Amino acid sequence: MLYVNDHFVSQAEHQQSYSDFARHPLLANCRGMRFAICLDDPARWISLCLYLRDHGASVFPIHPTTPRDAAERLARRARCHVFFFGAISAPSVAGSAAAEDSQVLDRRALDTEAVLVQMSSGTTGAPKCIERSWAAIGTEIDSYIMSFNVAAEMTPVVACPTSHSYGLICGVLVALTRGQAPVIVTNMNPRYLLRRLSECKRPLLYAAPALLNTLMRLLPENQRFHAVMTSGAPMNRGAFEALKRKADHVFQQYGCSEAGCVALNTKSDAANAMGRPLPHVAVVAGENADTPAEIRVEVGQQTILTRDLGYLDECGVLCFVARLDDTINVAGINVYPGEIEDIMLEYPDIDDAVAYKKTDPYAGERVCLKFTASVDVDIALLRAWCTTQLSPYQIPVELIQVTRIPRSGNGKTNRRQLVEDPTPAMVE
Repeated sequence: MLYVNDHFVSQAEHQQSYSDFARHPLLANCRGMRFAICLDDPARWISLCLYLRDHGASVFPIHPTTPRDAAERLARRARCHVFFFGAISAPSVAGSAAAEDSQVLDRRALDTEAVLVQMSSGTTGAPKCIERSWAAIGTEIDSYIMSFNVAAEMTPVVACPTSHSYGLICGVLVALTRGQAPVIVTNMNPRYLLRRLSECKRPLLYAAPALLNTLMRLLPENQRFHAVMTSGAPMNRGAFEALKRKADHVFQQYGCSEAGCVALNTKSDAANAMGRPLPHVAVVAGENADTPAEIRVEVGQQTILTRDLGYLDECGVLCFVARLDDTINVAGINVYPGEIEDIMLEYPDIDDAVAYKKTDPYAGERVCLKFTASVDVDIALLRAWCTTQLSPYQIPVELIQVTRIPRSGNGKTNRRQLVEDPTPAMVE
């Protein structure tokens, strides 16, 4: 059925888990109930997710590294009936659950529709609970498979959290629907992952840009990636071009918490080209790179405002420009952080960079930049270099070298927090 690292979990083991759940006092009659799940065992988690879906229950997955108290707070915030943490034990002969960390919460009213609950990324404000029906997710899976038939003979290697839609739906549920046995990787040692990829037949790696950057640096000269899917934060231009040189196939996808996967690119030629919209959605965006507009997604009767800027090119490919909230308005001119970052990453020794905005009494907003580098960078020389590479309104008024740039698991960074970020500065 699936692998967890090197361990194969058979269909028989999966069915045994179903039998355990059916005899569990908190799971036997679960229709209409909402469960918060924070389990250590990925195979057990996937089996439970499928069991609850098939029995008309709602699921709120929580990343397994979340501390217990924090996970319980999330469970209450998501209005769950029951919270499982760490493990679910098989029922005893008498029919009662063995010792486990489970808790019945305060909610009483049942869900009228079974849903998957996800938290928004929180990069533009407080994370929100997003509910999607299992029926809508089924439609997304069918649409994804229809648009991605090139992957039908590949082995999905899911090196991203299965508590998130990207890993759970696109990585695992799509594979199981296809009849494939996905490989869920929880051992995130890069050298282990490269070895595991080399053992798979035509592996398709699902990962975030940050992990891909690490793997590229460690990839042996005689080894290539067969296929890579990236999602979350768009890759910078330099990293994307490096990945294309090291992979036979580079795929990208774009989505949002409210709609799941929206666009898929099976022939990625540019870092910002997210692909054509999937058949079950309609996408409205700007007409070209000079006139980007907010990306709107229409799914059935629902219109979703993504707060992303983008455009549809002449081939109907959705191209991402920037988060709407991250756009920097310098005296009436829109400056997009990704453009600044792509240029700054061409400077020798700079490893990572993030552009953000600060208010300015004269221009309204100004560009600022934090970066990491392998050596102490001379800021005066860097500023002089900027004048030869950037337009005057693009040049950062602040160039700050830091020890690290905080990013989420999918590579995103909260630019608003960078204004008062406590990350130690090496040079100011």
